[in-house]
Amino acid sequence: MSQDRLLKLKSTKSKHVIWTRKNRKTTERKIELQKFDPTLRKRVTFKEVKK
Repeated sequence: MSQDRLLKLKSTKSKHVIWTRKNRKTTERKIELQKFDPTLRKRVTFKEVKK
């Protein structure tokens, strides 16, 4: 993965982190996704944070 397009998504309920990419040309706002958190073993909201 290209390092300049990487962004960090952090769980709102725990300290789990997921690394992903987004198209910065089409998406200007910060991302919020529902993903599975393995530490809690349930789906939670992940929000974009600084690297």
